[in-house]
Parts: sequence; structure tokens; C-alpha cells
Amino acid sequence: MNEIEETYNYIQKQEVFSPQIGIILGTGLGALTNEIEVEKSLNYKDIPHFPISTVESHSGKLIFGYLASKPVVVMNGRFHYYEGYSMKQITFPVRVMKMLGIKQLIVSNASGGLNPDYQVSDIMIIDDHINLFPENPLIGANLDNLGPRFPDMSEPYDQGLIEKAIKIGQENGLKLQKGVYAAVTGPSLETRAEYKYIRNIGADTVGMSTIPEVIVARHMDLKVFAVSVITDLGVEGKIEKVTIEKILKAAKDAEKNLSILMKEMVKIM
Repeated sequence: MNEIEETYNYIQKQEVFSPQIGIILGTGLGALTNEIEVEKSLNYKDIPHFPISTVESHSGKLIFGYLASKPVVVMNGRFHYYEGYSMKQITFPVRVMKMLGIKQLIVSNASGGLNPDYQVSDIMIIDDHINLFPENPLIGANLDNLGPRFPDMSEPYDQGLIEKAIKIGQENGLKLQKGVYAAVTGPSLETRAEYKYIRNIGADTVGMSTIPEVIVARHMDLKVFAVSVITDLGVEGKIEKVTIEKILKAAKDAEKNLSILMKEMVKIM
């Protein structure tokens, strides 16, 4: 808790406003920052106790600004278990954002599509998830002043926000899927058998992030809305060798629709 407070105090000294909404941008999805009226941008390396993004396309900046006239704080670049960070390090920024004042959290990620109805660059609203990480960010002493020992996860993603997102998609002609996201450690991508297994246990997409941040957000009673951008397919007969270049291109192709969805969601949050 001392580290959270130290980070909070440092950020407050940078003369930032109190944000209403936190946003975490995933791989290749940083262009949304072009839509933000930036007031302050802090490098992760300058923020006490913040990890540093080591992944290509994650710029590593904490941005304070206005999106759709709403005060937001945006993580342009996140942290992953496969980078060697602990679950507590990965989710530390969510704790800090809550302390800064956010009431709701938006999360995006790039993921592999397992549902045969999905196509590359589709956007999937996350309705539920399957946690395949080997540990949980809440293991250890509970921070009782932030949330309960055993937080309920029957509705990790806010159903009211999901319904509004579907309506936004209809009104703006956006192709939106809705489904279940599974998370694995990575960084190696899945084998054909693993794709089949993860699909068989109920997932529509698979990635390497998001769930730890969502668990911690729900622990602190933050409302969560999350989306996956489909950057490759793990569907039998459609599996191809994946490169970071292909992933970034697929994410870029989805950016226009994702930006529309994000801006419209922020308006109604």
C-alpha cells in the first residue's frame, strides 16, 4: 500500500487533474491517443514503482487528457506476465488509477480468434473470461481498504456497458462480436492442439493479458468494459504462421472502428 501511495503522491505533484475513466491500450492499439486532448504525459520510467514496457508497439506513457470531453487517464502500453513481471506489478497501475479517482475502466487487447465466425480485425466485446494464468493477482495479504478478500466475479464485465456498446455499434455501422476471452502466459503462441483445447473449454478469443487487470479492477469495485481486436485466427484450416508485423497490421486495420467505439463509449460513461 505504501508503494501505491508513493506513486499517487508523485503523480499528484505533476499537477494532473482527477480522471473519471481509466483506459488500457493493448498491442498495436495506441493510435487512440491521437483522439485525446492531452494535458500531461508521463513516461513510465519516471514514475516511482511503475514497471517499464518492453514490448514492441507499447510506448510506455501514462497520458492525462480529454476524450469526448471526459477526463481520462490512459496507459499507452501495458505490462505482461511473460515479460517477467509479477501479477502485482502488472496490476499496480490499476490500483494507482483507482486512487487517482477513476470509477470505470476500459481495457483493449490484441488476441487470436477461436470462433470460426470471426475474421481478422474484428472487434469482440468481452462478455466473460477464462483465467489460464498460473497465479492470481490477489494472492497474498488482502488490501482490505481497497476490496474484499473474496471478490465476486459473476459479472466481471459490466452488462449495462456491454448493452450500450452493442447499441453504439448498431448506430454507427460497426461490426462487433461478443464472446469469451481466455488468457495464457505466452509469449509463445498456441499450438493447433492448444487452440482446439481453449476453444473446447468455451473461449472465443485467446490472448496474454487483460484478466489480471480486470480481477484487480473488480476487487476495487470498478466497472469494466473490455474489447479484443482479432489479429490472427486459431481456427482449424485457417491457422497461419504469425509475425508481429501481421499482428500490428491487423490491429491497425481495426483502429478506425475501435476509435469510434471507444469515443462513443466514453461519452456515455
